[in-house]
Amino acid sequence: MKITDSVKYVGVNDHEVDLFEGQYVVPNGMAYNSYVVTDEKTAVMDTVDINFKDEWLSNIDKVLEGKTPDYLVVSHMEPDHSANIANFIEKYPDVTVVGNAQTFNMMGQFFDLPGDMKKLVVKNGDTLELGKNTLTFVFAPMVHWPEVMVSYMTPEKVLFSADAFGKFGVLDVEEDWACEARRYYFGIVGKYGAQAQNLLKAAAGLDIDVICPLHGPILKENLGYYLDLYNKWSGYTPENEGIFIAYASVYGHTKEAAELLKETLEKKGAPKVSITDLARDDMAEAVEDAFRYDRLVLATPTYNGDVFPFMRTFIDALLERNYQKRKIGIIENGTWAPMAAKVIKGMFEKSKDIEYIDPVVTIRSALKEDSRKAVEALADALI
Repeated sequence: MKITDSVKYVGVNDHEVDLFEGQYVVPNGMAYNSYVVTDEKTAVMDTVDINFKDEWLSNIDKVLEGKTPDYLVVSHMEPDHSANIANFIEKYPDVTVVGNAQTFNMMGQFFDLPGDMKKLVVKNGDTLELGKNTLTFVFAPMVHWPEVMVSYMTPEKVLFSADAFGKFGVLDVEEDWACEARRYYFGIVGKYGAQAQNLLKAAAGLDIDVICPLHGPILKENLGYYLDLYNKWSGYTPENEGIFIAYASVYGHTKEAAELLKETLEKKGAPKVSITDLARDDMAEAVEDAFRYDRLVLATPTYNGDVFPFMRTFIDALLERNYQKRKIGIIENGTWAPMAAKVIKGMFEKSKDIEYIDPVVTIRSALKEDSRKAVEALADALI
């Protein structure tokens, strides 16, 4: 696939993977992107997952047309991108591998590399002349590994963005970009918002026409849309006004209260209400929605003096990703000692800019007239 006059796509689509990184459901599979820059000097930008060695090398052969690559640029050492470095060097022993000091430290941990391997260790801001094109290396530590760097190519104004601007899914199946990019971002990169903001600041000084990520489609049009979303996500700013209700329930009474709240909110004209069962629905999607909307309701029974395990897993996932700048409502249930609200507030104690919405709805076993009225009062307060 031709991307620009000099850049060709040589990546692969993985339709067999069911869980990316062993935890994220990917219904349509996963793309592992790799690129070739053809110029006076030829540069291959990253490798692909180990299961696609032959397909990837074949794709490169078709682009090179008998030429030998001069450089292999390694922007990220995670195995879905780096697994074929040794295989590439074996096929092209004269290639020069380009990376930073941390890149090569990690490379030695993953592979037994030949002692005479040619390597070029670059620093932040260094350049590599390919002919009419020049690569400038911009370090992006902890987006989302410490060795990550992106490459900006002039004069074609291409940003090779590593895992930034990536998404779940493959390139040969059409699907909405934002939904799976949001789930990807908050699942994988979300903890490192400050570092992603630093990368965006660096990118703001570049004139970019094309973004080539390591996952997902190549972005060429309306780049402001993607940059704006990334700015909101990495700045922990709610993307949409709306209310997300996340519940866990043992015997159905807490579920009934959560569904009653949703129904009440919709009757009162709330613009957007979404609900999820934390025990049955995709946890990564629940995390995504908690960051997408500006209001969150947590509904859970007390369980062993704590919250229900699925609720604790969910909150832990939010805290790990620096959940902040949101309003939270609480529905707790307890037959003899309701403790969930106290536990929840304790868990968010160190979080920034969290505002609790009163009243806390306390159910003692099952919904009764008083707790139904409390649900309505919470709905009014949320709106």
